Amino acid sequence: MTVEFRYAARSDVGLIRKSNQDSGYAGPHLLILADGVGGSAGGDLASSIVVGHLAHLDTDSYPAEDMLGLLRKGLADTRTELLERAKVDPKLKGMGTTCIALMRSGNKLAMVHVGDSRAYLLRDGRLTQVTSDHSFVQYLVDTGQITEKEAETHAQRNVVLKVLSSTEIDGTPDESLREAIVGDRWLLCSDGLSGVVSDDTICAVMQEYADPDECADILLELALRAGGPDNITVVLAEVVPAGTLVEQTPQIVGAVAVDRARPTRGSKGAAGKAASISAADNLDLFEDDAPSLPVPRRTWLTPFLALVITAVLGLGIWAGYAWSQQQYYALIKDDKILIYQGIPQTIGPIELSHPVGISKVDPKLLRPVELERLKEPVRRNSREAIDSYLETLEKQQGAGQSKPESSGGN
Repeated sequence: MTVEFRYAARSDVGLIRKSNQDSGYAGPHLLILADGVGGSAGGDLASSIVVGHLAHLDTDSYPAEDMLGLLRKGLADTRTELLERAKVDPKLKGMGTTCIALMRSGNKLAMVHVGDSRAYLLRDGRLTQVTSDHSFVQYLVDTGQITEKEAETHAQRNVVLKVLSSTEIDGTPDESLREAIVGDRWLLCSDGLSGVVSDDTICAVMQEYADPDECADILLELALRAGGPDNITVVLAEVVPAGTLVEQTPQIVGAVAVDRARPTRGSKGAAGKAASISAADNLDLFEDDAPSLPVPRRTWLTPFLALVITAVLGLGIWAGYAWSQQQYYALIKDDKILIYQGIPQTIGPIELSHPVGISKVDPKLLRPVELERLKEPVRRNSREAIDSYLETLEKQQGAGQSKPESSGGN
């Protein structure tokens, strides 16, 4: 029997975090869940990048035997881009992302997984965690040093041993091939859900709510009611007989979506109020304990040091400008993809970039995820590198025409 996915994706910043580092994608042939790590060092960028490198695989043109190789290449390309960006911007040195990608070709499924995000399978009323967390506490559990119960509250439960990163940390994914069986329901989620909602509750919700959109909404709400301490992202899919569904468009959520900055849906509830009070208490605590610093006396050294600092800053600014002019980026503007030399920043009235060309790529023929990505500068550290990126886009032209539901249909 030929099958297809009925799917949904949802994401929420949660009640504590300031920004959403998760990215999710759900389409007829591909599901992706990425949880960015590195916080202000670019976790949201990292999770968006991995979706950008994989989303073009959401098509029926690939044979089943090629799926794992294609997914593996997408992760390798992600790792390369993360390393390149960290070289260009040292602030991004610590950025990285987990990733689970589930790709379908006919009745076959291929999965790659790295990090501590999870994939669950509901079959015949039984929920099974398909992936194994690449985390320190899971290692302790596997080696018999702690129990599963102790792992839930372990102080180092958020330490990951594998991740796609701009550092040298191991990013080798787990890989598997499976059958797509009618009635199976798949859930990919970040630890914003699995860390606060029990497997038993997840199982009960997935059995009770047949519609993926409604089921995803309920799971998100439960995580928010549990305090929403982290970003929450769920990607759901049910395997159904082909031809039984109205055509769906891909759903893109989280950091990679148009509405990436949307506020939490739980901010007006009791959990949101409790989180706000807790945050205010912590702020008061820090303010009360902050030591008062003595005001330094002026000495004859002050003018001399100011002169030295000014000279050093002047040299630094010149070196920074010279470096910036070795960089390139691409950006959609006026329905064209422009190529810029420099970096997308200004210093006062001085622009640090200028257009140097127009790509032959037609934005109207790109997949939705690539369109979203190019609304922000896609940076490379040489003209050759940005040309190579645009050549890849040119080969992918026409792969997607439909516009995604970036908000997940809410």
